[in-house]
This record gives sequence, C-alpha cells and structure tokens, in this order.
Amino acid sequence: MTRTICVLGVMAAAACGGAAQRRDVEPASKAGAAATAVPPPSTGSHIEIADLYHLRSVGDVQLSPDGTHAAFTVTNNNRPGPPWSEIWTADIASGRAEKWRGADEGSAPRWSRDGARLAFIGRTGEGKNALIVANADGSGATPIADVVGSNNPLPQVGERVAWSPDGKSIVFVSATPGPEPDTNADPIVITRYWYRPATSYPARFNDNRRLHLFIADVAAGQVRQVTQGSYDEHSVAWSPDGKSIAFLSDRERDPDMFFNFDIYLMDVASGVARQLTKTKNNEYRPVWSPDGKTIAYEGLKRPMTSSETNSEDTHVWTVDVATGERREVGATIDNRQGAPQWSADGTSLYFTVQSRGTVALYRLPAAGGMAERVLPPPDARGNVTSFGVGKDGAVAYALTTPSTPAELHVARVGGPDTTLTALNDGLLKGKTVGEVESLTFRTFDGKGIEAFLTKPAPLDASSKHPLILMIHGGPHGQQGPAFNHRGQVYAARGWAALMVNYRGSTGYGQKFSDAIARVQDGGEAKDVLAAVDAALAKYAWIDRDRLGIEGGSYGGQLTNWIVTQTDRFKAAVPAASISNLVSHNYMSVYHDYLQQEYGAKPHVGGIVDMLWERSAIRFVNRVKTPVMFIHGDNDQLVNPAEIEQFFIALRDVGVETVMVRYPREGHGMRENGHIADVIERSIAWYDRHFRAAGARATE
Repeated sequence: MTRTICVLGVMAAAACGGAAQRRDVEPASKAGAAATAVPPPSTGSHIEIADLYHLRSVGDVQLSPDGTHAAFTVTNNNRPGPPWSEIWTADIASGRAEKWRGADEGSAPRWSRDGARLAFIGRTGEGKNALIVANADGSGATPIADVVGSNNPLPQVGERVAWSPDGKSIVFVSATPGPEPDTNADPIVITRYWYRPATSYPARFNDNRRLHLFIADVAAGQVRQVTQGSYDEHSVAWSPDGKSIAFLSDRERDPDMFFNFDIYLMDVASGVARQLTKTKNNEYRPVWSPDGKTIAYEGLKRPMTSSETNSEDTHVWTVDVATGERREVGATIDNRQGAPQWSADGTSLYFTVQSRGTVALYRLPAAGGMAERVLPPPDARGNVTSFGVGKDGAVAYALTTPSTPAELHVARVGGPDTTLTALNDGLLKGKTVGEVESLTFRTFDGKGIEAFLTKPAPLDASSKHPLILMIHGGPHGQQGPAFNHRGQVYAARGWAALMVNYRGSTGYGQKFSDAIARVQDGGEAKDVLAAVDAALAKYAWIDRDRLGIEGGSYGGQLTNWIVTQTDRFKAAVPAASISNLVSHNYMSVYHDYLQQEYGAKPHVGGIVDMLWERSAIRFVNRVKTPVMFIHGDNDQLVNPAEIEQFFIALRDVGVETVMVRYPREGHGMRENGHIADVIERSIAWYDRHFRAAGARATE
C-alpha cells in the first residue's frame, strides 16, 4: 500500500528513520519541539536519532553524453521540514565531486545532447517551480517556464524533461485546469471517481488538473502547449532524429475507472499523436534506442493494474516504432525490473533487478537472451538506487550499503569500482554500525523465507537484548542490506531489529509475490512470526520477553492483525495502518488496490466477506498488546478513520492505546522533525512496556 518500502522516512539514507538526541527518551510532547530546531550531530560512538538531520544521499545519476561528467542530486535532511535536494556534478577522470553552482536547490538535472548545458527543475525568486537552463559549469541559469504539478493519482511518473537533439527546445510536463467543478466552492460538488488527492496537505480534494506536454524554445523563452484534453500525459522522451516525442497517456473512456497508460508518439511538426502500444495493462518510462527504431520500457501483462502498487513484477520490454510489435526481453529474469537504459551502440539494455533484498544492475542483449549482473561486485552488499551508462562502457551509479546512505560510484563493466563521494564520512566515521545479517528459514508451510537482522551495536552475547520486528509496507516491496537509520538507532540502544521479506514481497519471483492474492493477513503474518521464532532459535542473546512490533502501511496492517493473533509482543507501533479492509477500500484514494489483489471489486463474488474476515478490528477482543498508532493527519491513501475506529475499539475492550497524528503529513512522515518525534516516542513506548514486562516477571 505504499510506493516506498518503509513509510516512516522518504530518504534512502533514512529509510525507516527519524531523529533526536537523547538515549533515555521521554515523548517529545512539548509543543512540537522536535519540529522547530535541528539538533547537532551526535558525538558518541553510535548512530543516534539526531544524526538523521545530517545524513545525505545521492540520487538521480545522469552521465554527460561524452561520459566525462556526472550530474546527480544530493538529498539533504538539515531542516525540520521535508528533505530537499541540490544538484552536484562530478568529473569522472579526476574523481572530484562538488556542489553545482547553478542553483541552491534543484532536481531532475538533464544534459543537453552536446553536454554544454543542464536543464533542471528549480525555483524562481517568486517561489514557483520552474524549468531552468544553465551552462554545464552552473553559470547563466535562466528560468524558461513555470512548472505546475497535480495531486491526481498517477502511476510511477518517468521523465519530466527531455531535450531536443539539436539543443534548441525542451519538452516538459506541466499541469492545466480540468473540466470538473471547483472544489473550493460552497457547496462543494464532487463528480470524479478519483475525488481524493494522491498527495494531501494542504489539499482536501483532487485539484482536477491534467498533466500535459509543453515545448519551450530555449533561446527565445517561448512556450507552447502541444497536448490537450481531460486526460494526463507524462514520461517524455525525444527521438534521436528530433521528429517525434514519446509519452504515456491513459485515454480510456473513463481514465479514473480504467487505469491503463499506453505509449504514444507525437509528431513534433504537426502535433498529431498516434498510439504505439495498445495493451490492457500499464507501460512505464519509455526510452528511445540510439537509432530511433525501438523504444524500451517497463511493462506488465495482466489486464488489471493498480494505480498505486502492483502484485505483478514489471519487466523490460521493447516495441518496434514502425510496427508496434512488442517483445518481453526481460522475461528470462523472474524478478522485478527497473527502468531500462540503452548502451551507446544500442546492442544492450541496462536495468536494475530486485533480488533477495538487494538491487543490482544487469545488462541484457537488446535482441534477447540471458542477462548478466554487472554491478555492484558480488561481494558488495547493497542497493543500486540510480545509474547512468556512458559511451565508453562506464557506469556511474548510486549505491547504499548497510553502513552508509547512497554514495556516487563509477565503474567499468568487469573493471575497478571507484567511490566518488563521501557525503557521510564526517558524520559516521568512528561510529559503530550494527551488523546486518541474512537469516533464512522454513515457515509454517515449508516455504523458504529470508529475513535481515540488524544486530545490537555493541552486542553482548552474554546478555539479553530486546528485538523489534520491523515490517515493510507495499506489500510488494522488500527489505535488505541497505542503510536503515531507524534500525541503527535501535542497534545503538542495544536492541536488535528484524526485517522479514514475507510472502508477497518482491525480489523472490512472481509466484512468491502472488502468494498473498485473495488471502491478505494470512500466510505473510505467519511468516513474520516464524521469523521471530527462527531468530530466537539461532540467537540466544535475544530476549523473548522483550519483543516489540512495528510497521508502516501494509506493515502497519500486519502489525494490527498480529496483535489480534498473539500476545507475545509487549508493545506495538503501527504506522499509517489499516484495521478494516472493507472501509479502507472505499475511503482510500486508491480504489483499485484491493481490486487488483482480489481480482475484482469487493461487491463481486463475496470478496467483501473475505476482506472482513481478515480485518484486525473484527478480532479486537483478543488484543492484549499496548498499541501506539502513528498516522499522518492528512493521509489520503490510508484514511485516519482506520486508526480512529481501532483506537475506540481497543479502548472499548480495555487495551492501553495512544493515537499520535501529525499535521501536514500524508501517507508516511516527510518532515524530519516528525520522523524524529516518531522514533523518540517509539523508543519511549517500548522502554516503558519492556520495563513493565520485566517487573511482572520478577513479581
């Protein structure tokens, strides 16, 4: 139920994290103190909550056309509010990386075809988002056009900006008003099926804007809108000959009811668009081959697609521009694949593959055949989060490992690997990082399951250490050996953290991902409990009397369900959680999520009864575990009513419960001050109930 694997943080460097400094913590309840100041980094030998504010992470890596330089973004957390990004550049030959002087803040840097300029999304002096063009060294930054967004639910949106081959024009994506009534009126008249916004604060409703394509003349500063209509278009790519622009659009009779984005080609001279793919499923992120004859993209095959998360793994496909013939070139890999990039000679495709908690870069012959893993090296544990392929076979990429957020690397296939940035060395140098170890076991029905245990730092094997079960969201996501600030904060307190890739997770093949179809809160809940048993059996130092459980989104749903099935956990912290699958279906912005998971809408074939059967609130009378709910007050994906009803139900049956709601937040925390507060409160909640459990044990 979330595009991110963990909903408590948005930056890869802090994937499940937050901040605040003290080791013995009380809840930060004093008038939002955590949200108004940035604490200094910790000076001790362990990672503390406050260190979140000082972590940085590399992303959106773009190699220059000649392969000599890389442009990339650096995400910063050094504000109480949301993370923000700035653009950096690196000289590949010298290895020197530095902040670009073209803008204080910016995102989506894209090279012109001659490598002389960069276009990016930045902000004007009036505070508006804008398309800006600057020279490669950062000089001469000039706003070209305002860029307007939309809060309409959309798929994974690809490129927002693309240069023409001659460097004279840029196509970009921006929004215009739609035909629906104004939702700021009195009374408010709602006509759309998708009336809720995908992003919340401060909007209450869908802004009803539509994304369209615009072309800017860079020299003249003139902008013209080249697509219109009451549907959305995005994910642009300009053909090598300059004559066509590829983009995605859902032009079903009612796009709100039938979620199906296809690839279209627009003739630049006439503005006429033709539909290239004609499938009943989604296509994502088109990219032209160097000769302009083929387009590669991410694609699906199933006719039922969710606008939010998919049980089906995306694979790499190609389509012939002239004939429309499609080929699933990524079919040889039974795992979820990322957006493709072409090699300079057009003979190969590069893309990421999720596998057993990791994300690696693979190369595949464009004509079809077997793919090979090209990086990181087999002995390097971590996730490739972004990459760019150079003309000479060099690859620049961002890699996060268990010990550091994503840093910029450069390598040649089969050659040495060089790290070009060390953004977090000053913060993390000398600190003890909890070891992350893979744990595989057989679950209740014999299925192989993998979990990842972050060990306490330091670990005293002669003592007993609490364990926190940290359940990922999705449900179709994965956890693994990537930097996890929250897990490391727990490790610094002498606690272990257990992350489980339960059935339904990605990275283990399509059959494994499908194993929760029509049976949510079933086998996957048993999988995470079996993981706890496996950890207890292997590690004698885990204290079975001090177990905590938490999770975000689907992980929160499982947390709610599990405390109705067992009282072995002394405290629970579900975040952005579902308690009633029936009400969730009708209140969530994503009405098609459960339709995809169960094969039809709930009113068909008794599905509504299946949903109620696996809703935690149905079994509230069984709960013994104290529960602290964490929720964004403006969450449109999982409505706050989900915790409101479970909160009252728990009070009705006499279970200790607290509801913590964060203003301005949607599905998951974005503001660093809020992330800090969540971790601080969670630690205090666990501490209190662990101590209470210990006191009862000695009575």
